[in-house]
Amino acid sequence: MRCAPLVTRGPVLDVASGSGRHAKFFASRGLEVIAVDRDAQSIPGVRFVQADLENGSPWPFAGQRFGGIVVTNYLHRPLLPVLARSLAEQGVLIYETFMLGNEKFGKPSNPDFLLRPGELLQAFADLAVVAFEQGQTQKAVVQRICAIRGEAGSVRIPA
Repeated sequence: MRCAPLVTRGPVLDVASGSGRHAKFFASRGLEVIAVDRDAQSIPGVRFVQADLENGSPWPFAGQRFGGIVVTNYLHRPLLPVLARSLAEQGVLIYETFMLGNEKFGKPSNPDFLLRPGELLQAFADLAVVAFEQGQTQKAVVQRICAIRGEAGSVRIPA
């Protein structure tokens, strides 16, 4: 939520949207939003695309650029460079998911679905990092990044 005000234009892509919590939030701010998930959803005010991003299907947004991309509680490593390429100039990426150490809290516990320390920094090294956190919360071990495609001097720090 701290970085959400940095997303000032759409379209915003909500990846692995589930029921659309983040898609609804950005749509309520008057932004064009596209949500993608493998399970069909109906999210008022949001264009929904059903796609299984993990089973060799082509990226359904080839050639599109997004003013914002949000991903939470989802990790499919082959998608990370695709997301970086899909971010428009001055577009904002907000990504948060579980990392190693989360297994003591339950699921996910499979290392295939847990980030390694600093992995989001490495995956999005070509973007200007606004904020990065990793560590234990009350309920999980997570890693978070907010990054912008553009020069570091163009970055506004969220209040």
